[in-house]
Parts: sequence; structure tokens; C-alpha cells
Amino acid sequence: MKIGILGTGHIGKTLATRLSQAGHDVKVANSRGPDTIDIGILQNGARAVTSLEAVTGVDVVIMSTPLGAIPGIAPLFAGLPKHVVVIDTSNYYPARDGRVDAIEAGVAESVWVAGVLGRPIAKAWNAITSASFAEKGVPAGATGRIAIPVAADGDREREVAMALVEETGLDAFYSGTLADSWRQQPGAPCYCTDLGLAEMPNALASAERKRLPRRRDLAIEAIMERVGDNTTNPDSDYAVRLTRALFM
Repeated sequence: MKIGILGTGHIGKTLATRLSQAGHDVKVANSRGPDTIDIGILQNGARAVTSLEAVTGVDVVIMSTPLGAIPGIAPLFAGLPKHVVVIDTSNYYPARDGRVDAIEAGVAESVWVAGVLGRPIAKAWNAITSASFAEKGVPAGATGRIAIPVAADGDREREVAMALVEETGLDAFYSGTLADSWRQQPGAPCYCTDLGLAEMPNALASAERKRLPRRRDLAIEAIMERVGDNTTNPDSDYAVRLTRALFM
């Protein structure tokens, strides 16, 4: 497949690496321009391009940007052909993204993103820490393989997103529609807790919507106290211990 990735941060760089290794034609872009993209992201064949080039002539676009940046890049999707599958990896963190009234009022994050873009999307790779994603991906069938939820309304979005998740070293579990994707938002039992495929149904079913924001904010407070800023991610062992204690 021809894949464009918008964002070369913690998740985006692993996506570019894994999907290039899987044989896909990958283009990557960030907000600062192709000359600023780390050469290490390109070592498996991915190409650094502009944001417009990243969404041109592709089968899939993966947005690996903060949720707050999505309204700014939405114009890139205005002319995107309908057959192109768009996958969103973002999560809502008000301290970083600014307050989004619709999400605060209960609209699922992925529903809000789809509305901003004006097109269907799939939600994937949002519920794993960047450290676990980079370090713990293993071949299909391997013992201890991590599963992540994938939400989508359309069959094509679901099938493409799940297939690509599998190729990045994770088991894909269909979590339902975008309206139900609040079950994989920050604070939920399946969010960044490194569960296996068999554990995923119960984790999704046990999510309590009204408790998610407070659990999310408690986790951020603990991480900030440990690392001292909101740009450094904790190591995977600490992050998973924390999220399991708070979210499950």
C-alpha cells in the first residue's frame, strides 16, 4: 500500500519504521518540513515529504498528531479521494490540546475528529504507549503479543486499519463503532495497559465513561511528577504499572 503519515513524533516514527519494514511505500511529514525529519525514521525506506505530498497519491493516511492540531491540518483532507482510508491515532488531553467543548460534553474523540475532517475514519494505535509500541511488537502468534483496539464505522476502514495494526507487531481487536470508541480513550481499562487479545473484550466492556477524565488526569499528574514535563514519555514498565493501577 501507499501510506502517508502526518506526524513524526513518538508514535509516528514507529509507524513509519514498522510499515516500511512490512514493505509498504511510506511517506512521512511533519509541521516543520521534510528537512527536519530524523534520518533514522527513513532508514527502512520511508521518504520525507511535505504534508501535502504525504496525502497525495496514497491509499491510506495516518494522522499521528496531537488532537489539538487536527483542525489546522483538516484542509489537507478536503480534496482527498473517498477511497483513501484515514486512520487517527490521537487522544484528547485538554492541558495540551485546549478545551474542546463537544468532547467535554460527551462526544467520543474519534467522532469529533471525523466531524472536523468531514469524512469517515478509523481509530487505532491510540491505546498503546509509544515505548511499548517501539519495544514490544512481535510476530503474529508469539507469546505475550499485545493487542490494541480498533474502532471504525465502515468495513473498509476497519479491515485496512486492523490489517496494518497486525503488520506493526500487535494483535488488532475490533472495538466497535466510533460512537463506542470512548471505551479506548485515556482512562479506560484497555488504554495503555498492554493487554493480550483474550483480555480485550472484558477491558472494553468494563469501561466506565464518567470516570475516564479523572483517571486520565491522575495519570498525567503522576507522569509529570516523575518526568518533569509534558513532552518526555516515561519508560514502558512504569507507564504500564501506572495505567493498570489507575485504569483497571
